[in-house]
Amino acid sequence: MSQDFLFAPESITRRIHSDSSMFAGGIRALLQQALHPEAMAGVAQNSNFREDAWGRLQRTGDYVGLLTFGPKQQAEALAARVRGIHSKLGLDDPHLLLWVHMSMVDSFLDCAVRSGLKLSDSEQDQYVAEMVIFAELVGIDAGSVPATRAAMANYFQEIQPELAASDDAKRAALFLTFPPMPTALRLGTLAAPAWAGIAAIATASLPNWARNLYHLPSFPGHVIATDLALRQLRASIQLIPESWLGNPSSKYAQGAEV
Repeated sequence: MSQDFLFAPESITRRIHSDSSMFAGGIRALLQQALHPEAMAGVAQNSNFREDAWGRLQRTGDYVGLLTFGPKQQAEALAARVRGIHSKLGLDDPHLLLWVHMSMVDSFLDCAVRSGLKLSDSEQDQYVAEMVIFAELVGIDAGSVPATRAAMANYFQEIQPELAASDDAKRAALFLTFPPMPTALRLGTLAAPAWAGIAAIATASLPNWARNLYHLPSFPGHVIATDLALRQLRASIQLIPESWLGNPSSKYAQGAEV
C-alpha cells in the first residue's frame, strides 16, 4: 500500500474503479442495496435523494473516487465525516453498513468482469480483500467483512431471508431508471434515454435472487444477452473522449470537494 494513498496505483481497486463498467456497476449497487428493507427505510427517512438527485449521486461517486484515488489524509478525513453523519442520523448499524458495502463490492466486481475487464480469479479475490479498507473506513470491523469471493457468496446466501423489495425499494428502482432531470437536459440532449438504457442494463445484471425479489422477468439466454450488452456499453463509453468524462485518477489525486 502506498504511503500517501489508501490504494496503490497498481491495486485492483484502482483498476476497477477507473473502468467504464462502473457506470452500470454503480446503478446496480444502488438497486441491490435497496433490497434490505431496514437499510432502505433509513435512506428514505434521512436522505434528500429525491430533492437533490444528481447532487446525491455525484457525492456518492465522489466518495468512492476520493477514497480510491485521493490522498490518504483527505480520504480518511472524508470517511470520518461520513461516519459522523451516519452516527448523527442513526445509520451506523454495522450489520446494515456491511450489507451496503458488500452489495457495492459485488456489483462493481461482477459488472467489471461481465463487461470484459480482464481479471484473473486471484485478482478478483484480491479486489474483495482490498475493499475491506472501504468497510473499515465506514466503521465496520474488518474481521466481520468477507474478504474472498467465496466468503462473499456465503454472505449473500445467509442474508437472503432478510431481503425484500419494499415499496421504498421499488420507488428507488423507478427513480434510478427515470430520474428527474432539468428540462433543458431532458429535452435538449440524449441524457434521458442514455441513462435509461444504462439503468436497464444495470437492472438486467442483478443476480437472480435480486431479480426475483423485484419480480423482474427473465428469458432464455438472459445472462448471455446481458453480458453482451454490458460489453457493448463498456466499449461505447470508452469511445467518449476522456476530457468529457474526466480521468478519476487525476480528478481525485489532489482531493475533491465532496
